[in-house]
Amino acid sequence: MLELKNISKTFGDKVIFDQFNLTVQEGKVLSLVGPSGGGKTTLLRMLAGLESLDSGEIIYNGQVVPIDHLETANLLGFVFQDFQLFPHLSVLENLTLSPIKTLGLSKEIAEQKARDLLLQLGLAEHQQAYPHSLSGGQKQRVALARAMMIDPKIIGYDEPTSALDPHLRQEVEKMIIANRDRGMTQIVVTHDMAFAEHISDQILKINPS
Repeated sequence: MLELKNISKTFGDKVIFDQFNLTVQEGKVLSLVGPSGGGKTTLLRMLAGLESLDSGEIIYNGQVVPIDHLETANLLGFVFQDFQLFPHLSVLENLTLSPIKTLGLSKEIAEQKARDLLLQLGLAEHQQAYPHSLSGGQKQRVALARAMMIDPKIIGYDEPTSALDPHLRQEVEKMIIANRDRGMTQIVVTHDMAFAEHISDQILKINPS
């Protein structure tokens, strides 16, 4: 279980969160919905260590996660809205680059782990492909596999259906539900309430302050 207690975050004079509290049950899907400017993506970025928190407490399964060590805590694996795959690297190289450089994994171990994830996500035949040759749904799954390479406790998705056609939107729905069936805790940022209702165990509406 993930617990956020009294989380505060400001950008300049703008208050993003003021004593914000949230609980996410283990193995469940929480969707954060609402218009832009409410801090939904910022919350994911903070949990991933991509943004700093001003103050507050984060507890995962009873253990306090220091807010100044989130970058290395591997609490949340972030799936970016625009995927942010390196166009000059193959799918396999996209997955292994960070674990080799930041986690110190050997190339052999990282590549085997990447192949296992690609097989699990139905992408085994694309490991040597480059991002430009992939569909939107395939890029989404590659981005998910990359996030999973660090063995995060939680996966966070930023607008995972943005600009996808209805068929690919259904692919993403199935992927998130399949991950829930595997026991993975997931947080989804979306503007799409219908999508949120299909995939979520819990929906939290966040509005700009």
